[in-house]
Amino acid sequence: MDTTAIPKSLAPVELKPDSTGGLSIIDKRALPGHLQQYLALQDFIDKARKILPRPIYGYVTGGVEDNASLRGNRNVFDEIGFVPKPLIDTTARSMQTTLFGKTYSAPFGFAPMGGTSTACYRGDTVLSGVAAKVNIPMMMSGASLMRMEDVKAAGRTAMFQAYLPGDEERITKTFERCEKAGFDTIAVTVDVQVPANRENNVRNGYSTPLRPSLRLAWDVINRPKWLFGMFLKTLMTDGMPHVENMGPRVPMLSAGSSRDYGRRDRLSWKHVELMRRIWKGNLLIKGVVDKDTVRIAREHGLDGVMVSNHGGRQLDGTVSPLRVLPGIREAAGKDMAVIMDSGFRRGTDVLKALALGADFCFIGRPFLCAAACAGEAGVTHAVSLLLDEIDRDMAQLGINYPKEITKDYLMPMTGADFLNQ
Repeated sequence: MDTTAIPKSLAPVELKPDSTGGLSIIDKRALPGHLQQYLALQDFIDKARKILPRPIYGYVTGGVEDNASLRGNRNVFDEIGFVPKPLIDTTARSMQTTLFGKTYSAPFGFAPMGGTSTACYRGDTVLSGVAAKVNIPMMMSGASLMRMEDVKAAGRTAMFQAYLPGDEERITKTFERCEKAGFDTIAVTVDVQVPANRENNVRNGYSTPLRPSLRLAWDVINRPKWLFGMFLKTLMTDGMPHVENMGPRVPMLSAGSSRDYGRRDRLSWKHVELMRRIWKGNLLIKGVVDKDTVRIAREHGLDGVMVSNHGGRQLDGTVSPLRVLPGIREAAGKDMAVIMDSGFRRGTDVLKALALGADFCFIGRPFLCAAACAGEAGVTHAVSLLLDEIDRDMAQLGINYPKEITKDYLMPMTGADFLNQ
């Protein structure tokens, strides 16, 4: 990616009328023909099935065990309806949203995803570069196949998500490296005490690292766009991809290597105390659905929490983050940032989360699939689609700024007792 094109300022992107009559950061009729077929974020997920080898597509889109949490993350949004307020002048509307003292162009960003650079050539820098150009945050995964230093250099709005064991030395080294790389925000994931029971990975032939096999070779041969546009291109320019930021380096493809996760089940509040002492930037914990945990985090001086069930990829049956959001907002108080991920597909989803107390929303799978489908252009188009949706939704709801939406704009459709937390 040409990082010289990344703007230095934090000036929010403005939506402008395009030739289709809508608002966008790009003119949709000027899009190449292969991008005009994508009308919503879900389209990228559906199309990526034909581009990514079966093991990788299954890893990206799958959940865990019976996929109960994965389904719940989407279904919960349908339990809530809107109560629009008409006859309000919304011509001055803006999606600008502040997080940790910085103003972004919209209330959403890219969630951390360990498989980004298995789906797209240099996928992590593609996402960080687009995020910087559009002025939204991108949180890179500790399980990335790219060095954190390179991802941060490609995108000034990049944050870092860490997978850490209960090991003071590894914690200290990771935080020192993040500081040297220029990160100012770290989110420590706390819901991966042990590896999840991802049966879909076994059925699809996915493992970490990937094991060479005739089945894998067949899957790859049948996805030539991925084979030539991602894998072989990466091998020729960068060599074999490795997990770069989480303990010893492990190759993406290997017959005998294994990852050393360390004892994540040993990670506890005493380690959070260490993190808070050595890290002067913004510190969050990610993977929280319990309001008592939020209260303890606030007592430890954390700057925020990410309300998440890991996209339905850890403990199956874990409650959807949206259901617990009002209670977590109350427990966090006014000073802690409340960020949510898991399940977002539409602008209306983002606005429902904001109404229930989220300060910001992070979205993963659709943007990863957009990168797989069309690289930087695909991600930019996906961002534009979501920006367009949110802008239109705000006008129809009768609000000018994301912070104006509250529970007064919502009503239960099929129960949704959590609205009254």
